[in-house]
Amino acid sequence: MTHSPTETEKLQALATYADVKGVLGDMDDAMITAILALRPTIVDIEESSMWLSGDTDVFGPGQPLKDVPGQIVALLTADEEENTSRTR
Repeated sequence: MTHSPTETEKLQALATYADVKGVLGDMDDAMITAILALRPTIVDIEESSMWLSGDTDVFGPGQPLKDVPGQIVALLTADEEENTSRTR
């Protein structure tokens, strides 16, 4: 008998290279490798994407993004923050 993954198992499945690229878009391999080093789940990748798109209704306005999704957002926005501080 084959085992079909439960909904919980699907939510806990680690994201793959294709998942990161498919949800967050085209980016260089070094960034994808850094994100995968965090061992994110697909849900973590999706939450990061929603946060980056400005969908605060999901998280509540002004609420910080925590854990792995927060680390992913920090990686993806590090260049933006660097560029902003240089122009000030």
